[in-house]
Amino acid sequence: MTPPDTHGANSAAARDIASLLHPMTNHKAHREQGPLIITGGEGIRIRDESGREYLEAVAGLWCASLGFSNERLLRAATEQMRRLPWYHSFTGRSNMPDIELAEALLARAPVPMSKVFFANSGSEANDTAIKMVWYVNTVLGRPQKRKIIARQRAYHGITAAAASLTGLPANHRLFGLPLPGFLHVGTPHHYHFAEPGESEADFASRLAAELDALIEAEGPETVGAFFAEPVMGAGGCIVPPETYFEKIQAVLRKHDVLLVADEVICGFGRTGRYWGSQSFGLRPDILTCAKALSASFLPISAVMVNERVYEALAEGSDQVGTWGHGFTYSGHPVAAAVALETLRIYDEENLIEHAATMGALMQRGLRERFAGHPLVGEVRGVGLVAAVEFAADKAAKRSFDPALKVGPRLVRMAEEEGLILRALMNDSIAFSPPLVIAAAEVEEMLERFGRAVERLTAELRREGLAG
Repeated sequence: MTPPDTHGANSAAARDIASLLHPMTNHKAHREQGPLIITGGEGIRIRDESGREYLEAVAGLWCASLGFSNERLLRAATEQMRRLPWYHSFTGRSNMPDIELAEALLARAPVPMSKVFFANSGSEANDTAIKMVWYVNTVLGRPQKRKIIARQRAYHGITAAAASLTGLPANHRLFGLPLPGFLHVGTPHHYHFAEPGESEADFASRLAAELDALIEAEGPETVGAFFAEPVMGAGGCIVPPETYFEKIQAVLRKHDVLLVADEVICGFGRTGRYWGSQSFGLRPDILTCAKALSASFLPISAVMVNERVYEALAEGSDQVGTWGHGFTYSGHPVAAAVALETLRIYDEENLIEHAATMGALMQRGLRERFAGHPLVGEVRGVGLVAAVEFAADKAAKRSFDPALKVGPRLVRMAEEEGLILRALMNDSIAFSPPLVIAAAEVEEMLERFGRAVERLTAELRREGLAG
């Protein structure tokens, strides 16, 4: 790939480097490497400023469920902007897109839910859920029941509170996070953390016992909620071991701890069911979702709460005179109209079923072609979310030294093959293509990935890092 022109003062790359602070970016490295500037997209493909096309195998950030062009969503946004471009939802104000979208989400919820709150991102949704937990327990006369438990390697967002839930070191270091009152238990990744000979069910039992012991040690009267992604996304596309959520939820019921399901990545078909909660048997008290809610055409997220949570919120708001939480753009009518049309498209085009079919094809292809590769430690996933993890020692399950940047190297080589991927922890390469991907495109994706793997293997052999 040709390096970006960072020398001409008027080049887009030079202007980017001079002006933008990018999220989740090494900025010293960015000054040298410059940006990949995307100028357009159609279907599951995007184009850069030179006109080169790429197959987007991670749907941007797990989220472009309908790809990068959709006339129905364009019309929905345009029509709503003409009708009512914005109004707030504070103090009981409302609009029809908000009402209809809330009804649609409640009708599709994986378990009975009572009300919907709208925000603008998954981080805001999870931050809202944290505040709900604190508020509800105070209303119920147990204000000390406010500690929150999440998992190591979880990702729940980047606000101060949501980043405290997140269990990734880079999101904590130098920020002074996590905040007090946020606790983490073990990662449910059998490949790396099971004891020798330990079955998935026994591993799940041990993790449930760990959670139970932590709650007992902290005091059940101080623990308010447990947050979990059905499939852990940014932490490595980690699929829970069998019986895991069954056993975890038994512990939560024992101690009257609320379950918050973070469906920001898993919701709307990613796991092959409408919700990840349905794929793995979660029965949440609170559910957060975003990303594919609007196919990411516009920013919007939602928090669904059950009747018990809602009644406590209502009681508290009466005591205080208001529920003192909300965002200027909560329930933005244009974003809500686009999200509502997105849900209609999922239904009318049977995209959840299509995602399940394409997911099975992708999972089978990844396993058949790459699980036996000498540098691949594990292929894992469900539906249209997967990871291929590279290992320095396959038999010992030993990862490469992070300083070697094996995962980022593979991503660079894939980009040169016209394939956008993402490297996660332990050199795990993530796949989460748009739900609209076709069988021929799955094959194309696997072939391009295969060429990148061959190039990586040859490079590591030249360096004496592979046999």
